[in-house]
Amino acid sequence: MQALVWILRLFIVLVLVWFAVKNAQQVEINGLPGQVWQAPLVFVLLVVFVAGVIIGLLAWIPTVVRQRREIGRLKRAAALATPGNAVLPPQEPSGTDVHGI
Repeated sequence: MQALVWILRLFIVLVLVWFAVKNAQQVEINGLPGQVWQAPLVFVLLVVFVAGVIIGLLAWIPTVVRQRREIGRLKRAAALATPGNAVLPPQEPSGTDVHGI
């Protein structure tokens, strides 16, 4: 099974290298008026991909923080609960922002 995983990884790397070699031509990126940058297409695509990953992670952080707070609150409530008492269900957040966006 490990050999199959390594073969798949090698195949992905080879496809990426082939993609980079085939897209090495220079492209112009127009910024503000009068600004023009030239860079290889594969570099521009890599920068845009990395920027998208970073923006996605930054959008995900508030949800993770909120979930960790809720987990901590539930753990404290469970630790304080005695066997004879029932634990109250968690309260719904007061905001309408359910997905963190």
